[in-house]
Amino acid sequence: MTIKLIKNRSDIGAGTRGSDMGIDAIEIAAINSHSDFFHKHLFQDVETHNETIYNKVNNNFAKRIEHVAEQCERVSKVVKQNIVDGYLPIVLSGDHSSALGTISGIKAAHPNKVLGVIWIDAHADLHSPFTSPSGNIHGMPLAAALGLDNLACQINSPEEPTLSHWNHLKNIGIQGPKFNPAHLVYFGLRDFEEPEEKLIQEHDIKYYKVDEVRYRGLRICVSEAIEQLKNCDFIYISFDVDSMDCDSVSYGTGTPVPVGFFAAEVIEMIDMLIASKKVGCIEFTEINPLLDNKGNKMAETAFQVLDHIAARI
Repeated sequence: MTIKLIKNRSDIGAGTRGSDMGIDAIEIAAINSHSDFFHKHLFQDVETHNETIYNKVNNNFAKRIEHVAEQCERVSKVVKQNIVDGYLPIVLSGDHSSALGTISGIKAAHPNKVLGVIWIDAHADLHSPFTSPSGNIHGMPLAAALGLDNLACQINSPEEPTLSHWNHLKNIGIQGPKFNPAHLVYFGLRDFEEPEEKLIQEHDIKYYKVDEVRYRGLRICVSEAIEQLKNCDFIYISFDVDSMDCDSVSYGTGTPVPVGFFAAEVIEMIDMLIASKKVGCIEFTEINPLLDNKGNKMAETAFQVLDHIAARI
């Protein structure tokens, strides 16, 4: 398949500014490594709404939710059209909230196909406005995609218009949930709250912590994940760079967590998933060069992964 790069420079769903510059940081990494990667691949820019960060936040349970919903709509339409046109989208995003738009676009393009999701991330991203301790929507995309409010763990009482915007988020692309919790597999999960843990237990969602992957063997764990998704027609991989070890790689991401994967492990993981012949969309997200304690190391590492898997595809 022909790759199409989708550049989504939005960071309005995050709690820390700067991930909107992640794509430019990756491009700089490519230039500095004398790569023509960004010249040889087709690309499309998604219009953003980053100026809304200057707006007063009136809702602490779901900050800037109306603008995040608008951004997810934009991403969804672009992803859908590119899949319909026969491309394999590699989405380069700012913060992780727009992954909801990507998932919604995939499902809109293939409404009758079964979608599987591989979420390579330190975080579960299963909060809703009812449970979020921060109100940052980059911690909510999977809950929205799965249609899970998690009212059993409610700690917040959002009101209109937040509820309307949240319902809008859950129904972007197509009405209702985009995939089944049984078709979600986490890699690198190690930092999540009790409401998210209860959802994981309730729906028996499979997750692999870093130490399990290393103890049992990466190939065994990934093979199990592929087997779990054997009835899925289409696999989406979401790669949040905070899944990687911040001490050995970089702190260049909004929510770094120690003891994560190395780049070589992520590459091998995605290689195996690509070999399944079911991967139809990949996303890179949460690279924040403003927080990088090693120059542009996080973007350089992300480009290393990107360049490798693009060649594999």
